[in-house]
Amino acid sequence: MTIAFAVYGKKEEEIFSKFKPYVFQWFQQSFSSMTPPQSLALPEILNGKNVLISAPTGSGKTLAAFLTLLNFLFDLGEKGELNNEIYVVYVSPLRALNNDIKRNLMEPLKGIRKITEEKGIELPEVRVAVRTGDTPQSERSKMLRKTPHILITTPETIAIVLSAPKFREKLKSVRFVVVDEIHELADSKRGVHLSLSLERLQDLVGDHQIVRIGCSATQAPLEEISKFLVGFETEEKPRDCVIVDASMIKQTKIAVQTPVKDLIYTPEESLSHALYVNLDELITDHVTTLVFTNTRSGTERVVFHLQDIFGEKYVDNIGAHHSSLSRKHRLDIEGRLKKGELKAVVCSTSLELGIDIGYIDLVVQLGSPKSVSRCLQRVGRSGHKLHEISEGVITVLDRDDLVECTVLGKAALEGKIDRVQIPKNCLDVLAQQLLGMAIDRRWEVKEAFELVRRSYCYKDLDFEDFINVLEYLAGEYVELESRRVYAKIWLDRVDERFGKRGRLTRVIYYTNVGTIPQETQVDIFVRHGKKKSWVGSIDEGFLERLSPGDIFVLGGKTWKFKYARGLKAYVSPAPERRPSIPSWVSEMLPLSFDSALEVGRFRKKVSQKILRGEKKEKIVEWISGEFPVSLIEATNIVNYFIEQLKFTGGIMADNETLVVETVVDDMGRQNIIFHSLFGRRINDALSRAYGYFLSKIVRGNVSIAINDNGFSLTIPKGLKVLNVEDFVRKITKDNLENLLKESLEKTELFKRRFRHCATRALMILKQYKGHKISIGRQTMNAHFLIAAIKQISENFPILKETFREIVEDHMDIINAKKVLDWMEEGKLNVVVFEGSDIPSPFAHNLFAIGQSDVILMADRKELLERLHKQVLEKIKAQTQELTNI
Repeated sequence: MTIAFAVYGKKEEEIFSKFKPYVFQWFQQSFSSMTPPQSLALPEILNGKNVLISAPTGSGKTLAAFLTLLNFLFDLGEKGELNNEIYVVYVSPLRALNNDIKRNLMEPLKGIRKITEEKGIELPEVRVAVRTGDTPQSERSKMLRKTPHILITTPETIAIVLSAPKFREKLKSVRFVVVDEIHELADSKRGVHLSLSLERLQDLVGDHQIVRIGCSATQAPLEEISKFLVGFETEEKPRDCVIVDASMIKQTKIAVQTPVKDLIYTPEESLSHALYVNLDELITDHVTTLVFTNTRSGTERVVFHLQDIFGEKYVDNIGAHHSSLSRKHRLDIEGRLKKGELKAVVCSTSLELGIDIGYIDLVVQLGSPKSVSRCLQRVGRSGHKLHEISEGVITVLDRDDLVECTVLGKAALEGKIDRVQIPKNCLDVLAQQLLGMAIDRRWEVKEAFELVRRSYCYKDLDFEDFINVLEYLAGEYVELESRRVYAKIWLDRVDERFGKRGRLTRVIYYTNVGTIPQETQVDIFVRHGKKKSWVGSIDEGFLERLSPGDIFVLGGKTWKFKYARGLKAYVSPAPERRPSIPSWVSEMLPLSFDSALEVGRFRKKVSQKILRGEKKEKIVEWISGEFPVSLIEATNIVNYFIEQLKFTGGIMADNETLVVETVVDDMGRQNIIFHSLFGRRINDALSRAYGYFLSKIVRGNVSIAINDNGFSLTIPKGLKVLNVEDFVRKITKDNLENLLKESLEKTELFKRRFRHCATRALMILKQYKGHKISIGRQTMNAHFLIAAIKQISENFPILKETFREIVEDHMDIINAKKVLDWMEEGKLNVVVFEGSDIPSPFAHNLFAIGQSDVILMADRKELLERLHKQVLEKIKAQTQELTNI
């Protein structure tokens, strides 16, 4: 593969000499000059090269992609060769983004047409249309008669239209595919699904190679993402791709701050109040502020408290925006934001991507963004234009978050973007796409296998796994027919061919396509006489905790719960009533492996300075000078590190040291605390393996608590691990996978993920014969299927995929094995710290999580204060401190 990095741009006149004069004229009238990504990308796209553009939000990268494509279509029009066919497919992960793109495309089309009319040049209409799951049937039929030349769509819809007999004929003329926000797709099964659809599209168009263009604001490593975009020409040779790296051309300003000087002893209410006072000051000092939280419940909480504390100041000028709110509410917030009617909008992840939301001059991130790419993506929503500064403030409330965000903030400013992990060999997605291919036409097995392997996500797929998936689809596991799993294809093992089977197969595929798993949600309604209106939705688990008369927050408003019927709940407005804040069941964002290692390196640098005897003031000045924090935050960090080193006698976990600490709690239970700075996904894998192994030794339940900085194992009272270091060495890269497989087999996590995989593989249907199948029914089907499949084969493809998804995508077994390998090779030192009844300062947050069965969350702050006091008392009581501290 030739991966060329575009490193300089040609002169504007030279580039536009290859464009139609009226296209160049429109550009000159609309913009003062080309942006770097445009000057770098346009010549490459003009030359028919595959291009990956990495550039910040507002840098004109989408226009760089489309300008060449519009010029191509106008050229066809002048020649009289612009037919009733699709030439450009634009794929976006968000439906809302699709509508924005259509609006943004219409502007140059109208502007160019105006110029050509003035010049007396006749051009045929260049048509643009959006097709998603929301597109009415009448619009779809219209597209067949009056086909768009540019089709804007989603990964799911492109898979459907590839199998639509009439519409697929319109796709045979496709010359360009644009994949926007590619980083949002690359690390998920939606991206895997799209990669196979692009290979199916290439197969459909025949000999000419489709030009693929990828756009994203934050992505790394660029070489791997480019391979994901373009796929493989042959088994060993990736297609060529030019990488345009203009990611650091925009000025970015990031500050990490705490609302109070003392994060330990400030009372919870005072800390919370200071947070909102600080947030109010930031909002007041700026035109429009976008506030990011990491959970939907956090979004609701922020809006409620701002309105509760500041009263009339925040009534109609603030809004909540997240995926559990109705589409009507979200569109209303987006529209008012564009018009400048809102002073602030609080959201979780729903406004991260490039939806046009108007002018934002400040982004506030509450808590850690957990990755550099997410930090840049969110902060990049401010100062949307290239010449404007993207300004972000990260506000933290505890010392672990402070250390983490200090490191992430600097890494973001330096452009050290976390590496994306692209899922590989997903057998459930493969099953779905193979069925789509069988609907298209008859295939030779070898021919289909070669097509699949051209996708970067399947370049290493074993032929045996491929055949197992075909056998499942062909119904060769006849025992599953009693569970209503029937053959969907025929498979001829003599001639090695396969194709569609059954009249309903096409409909089953159309109505069940996609990779996003369905979660159990309860719809919330308000009754207006006999009519009702939808307010939003909550998780089913939250509904179980509600009683009639309870008050909760949704959409920034308070509601009174009345009653529920099935998965529908009915409420009435409850203005000015104090709520119990909703607590959605949602996984916290994990710290990425790369960022965790950066935190470890920071720990090592600071601890070495302390142990060398450098003055505290000098270290504080160094941190505030090198990192985006003030002297107040830097002092907090240094004090935290000094306490840890004094308490442990100079022991500090970092990127090269794993510290394992033992603590006996108030109930007499031994807690083994691993200070493993590798992020939650790696710690999840390691903790499950160690916990399972330990439970076999003690023959009892072992409680596990995890976070990004480590994990703890709590052993039943009366039992104890005597040789901790020997225990740590028992888990190796060779036995980790088997231990995880054994530990996961009967868990709710495995059952839930199996349902997701079985649904993607069309083993469990979401819809059948026009009827939606409830998630409750799907869950029961999954329960019975697991039992049936295990009797057939432990190597059944969907079982195998469920385990792969958990250990590779949900957890991170690849990097967990790397950590264990470092331990075995001596690259990661293991230090055992035999504590007493007090955990070390760096273990306090983990210890509090581990004690959650005996303390209430309201008492967590009190517990952390008590532990801190005990630490200081122990340090003071020590007769001999480290001489060099």
